[in-house]
Amino acid sequence: MARRAHIILSGTTAQVQKVKAAFLESLDEFGLTDEVDVLEAAEMTVSPRGVEAVVYPDVVHYVQLTPQDAPTIVEEHLYKGRPVGELIYEEQIVEPLEAPSTKEVRVVLRNVGKINPERIDDYIAEDGYAALGKVLTEMSPEDVIAEIKRSGLRGRGGAGFPTWLKWTFARQSSADEKYVICNGDEGDPGAFMNRRVLEGDPHAVIEGMAIAAYAIGASQGYFYVRAEYPIAIRMLRIALAQARDYGLLGESIFGTDFGFDLEVRMGAGAFVCGEETALMQSIEGKRGQPRTRPPYPATSGLWDKPTNINNVETYANVPQILLKGGEWFASMGTEKSKGTKTFAIAGKVARTGLIEVPLGITVREIVYDVGGGVLNDKAFKAVQTGGPMGGCIPEQYLDMSVDYETLAEVGSIMGSGGFVVMDEETCMVDIARFFIDFAQEESCGKCVPCRVGTRKMLETLNRICGGEGKPGDIETLETLGQYVTLGSLCGLGQGAPNPVLSTIEHFREEYEAHIYDKRCPAKVCRALIKYEIDPVTCIGCTRCARNCPVSCITGAPREVHVIDQDICIRCGICAQVCPVDAVSVE
Repeated sequence: MARRAHIILSGTTAQVQKVKAAFLESLDEFGLTDEVDVLEAAEMTVSPRGVEAVVYPDVVHYVQLTPQDAPTIVEEHLYKGRPVGELIYEEQIVEPLEAPSTKEVRVVLRNVGKINPERIDDYIAEDGYAALGKVLTEMSPEDVIAEIKRSGLRGRGGAGFPTWLKWTFARQSSADEKYVICNGDEGDPGAFMNRRVLEGDPHAVIEGMAIAAYAIGASQGYFYVRAEYPIAIRMLRIALAQARDYGLLGESIFGTDFGFDLEVRMGAGAFVCGEETALMQSIEGKRGQPRTRPPYPATSGLWDKPTNINNVETYANVPQILLKGGEWFASMGTEKSKGTKTFAIAGKVARTGLIEVPLGITVREIVYDVGGGVLNDKAFKAVQTGGPMGGCIPEQYLDMSVDYETLAEVGSIMGSGGFVVMDEETCMVDIARFFIDFAQEESCGKCVPCRVGTRKMLETLNRICGGEGKPGDIETLETLGQYVTLGSLCGLGQGAPNPVLSTIEHFREEYEAHIYDKRCPAKVCRALIKYEIDPVTCIGCTRCARNCPVSCITGAPREVHVIDQDICIRCGICAQVCPVDAVSVE
C-alpha cells in the first residue's frame, strides 16, 4: 500500500488555522484531498519562523507561511512535484526527530514523523503487522521468546531486566487468564520518549504487545497512559479501532485461534504509578501505591493473575526484532547492552530533542556530535541520566560508554532515557535539591524511609543552599541516602538519593564551599551571592536604582552607585539593566 502524503503545521493556533484552511481549499481545487492529509503539531507554540509546515514523506520544511503560500505549495510541490525553494528553511531542522544525526540508528523511531499515525495503511506500507503475521503463522511462543533472547533486548523502562526472561516467567505461570500491560506513565521531568512514539507510531506498540501476548499466553492487554498525554491517548484509540476493523485485534487474528484485545486506561499523573505494582493498583481502581515483592507480576500481577509489563519503547522494538532477527538487533550496542536507546536531550545543550542511538555510544558523542555541544559554548560540567532517580556524571567521564553497566559503575542509571546537560553555571547542590524535592513531592508516603528520609534530605539541602549549612551536613546526607536506598519499598525511594549521592561523590568541593565558605561557586544560590557595582565602570545612569524592586541602590545621577547588601534580595535585575556591565555577582 502506498503512503499518503501529509503536512504537519506548527505555530500559534490562530495562525495555523488560517494556513490550514488555505491548504485544504487548495488541495480540493487540485483534487488532492484524498491523497494528502493536513495535520496540526501536538503543541502550538510561538516560533521566530512563524507558521511552519513539514511535508512528508519528502521531509521538506517550509517556514514563515501565510495563507497565500498554501496554493503555491500545493500546485508546485504536491501536484507537480517541485518543492518551492524560496519558502524552504535553509538551516538544519532543530528538532532531531525530523533530521537524524549521522550517529543515530532508528529502530523505535523509524516511522515517527514519516507516517500519518492516524492511518493504519501507512503503518502497513512500512511492513506493519508483518511480524505479527509471521509469529502467528510460523512460530511457536517458545520460538518467539528464543528470538527475543537472541536479540539481547532489555527493558527500556529503567531497570534493564532481560525481556525474554520476564516473558518466560509469565509464560511458565499457570492461570485461566493472563495480562499484558504497556507502561506509558512517563513522568520524568523533561522526558517525552514514550509520548512521541505513542503519538507518532502507535501501531508499532500495539503490534509488539500482541506478539508479547502470544508469547506468554495472554488474551487481554492494557495501555496505561497518563492523562496529561491527550494526543497520545487519542492516537491510541484511533489505532486500536483501526486494528480491530482490520482484524488485527479481537478473535482469530490472521485466521488463527489466537485472540487478543487492548484497552486504554488513563493515569492521574502520580509519578509513583510508573512503578509496575503501583501501576497495577491504579488499573484495578485502587490508590496507586507499590506493594511488596515477591510475588512478582509475572506470577501474580493484575487481579492476581500472571502479568507482563514493559514500557512503550520495549514493545516498539519487538516487531523489528521478529522481522529482522535477534542477531540483527544484537549486532548493535555492547556485549551486555544490545540495540539502540532513545534519549530526550535537554538542558544546556545547543540541540535539544529526541534521539535514538546505539548503546555503547559515548557521552561526548551524544552531547557534541548529536546535541551540537554545550549551549553558548560554555564549558561542560555534568550530565544527569535516568531522570529524577539518576545520577550526575562529571566531565571526567565524557568518553565513557553509555550502557546499563557503565552508568551503574559511576552512580547513575539508564532510566527511561532522560539526558540533562549542565554547564559551568550550574550549581550541583541546587540540582540535587531540585531532584530530591521532586522525589519527596511524588512520594506516595507508604513507607517511612522514603516519606521521612527524602524530607530530611530536602530540609538539609535547603539549609545548605540557604547559607545555613553546618559541618556534618554532607555526612548526614550520605547516611540518609543509604537508609532511604536500602529501606524503601519501590524504585522511587530506592533511587531518590542518587542525584544527591552522585553529586557529593563527584562535586564534594561545591558542597564544602556552600557549607564552610558560605559561597556558591556557580553563583546560583541567592543566599550565598551578592551583587556589587564596580566604581570604575559605573557611569551613574541610575538605571539600576530605578529598576531595583526594593530600592536598595543609592547614588545621584552621574555618580557611582552603591548597593545596600542588608536590603538587597539578590534578584539580579540591576545586572540585567546595566548598560556598561558595571554590576557583578560575587
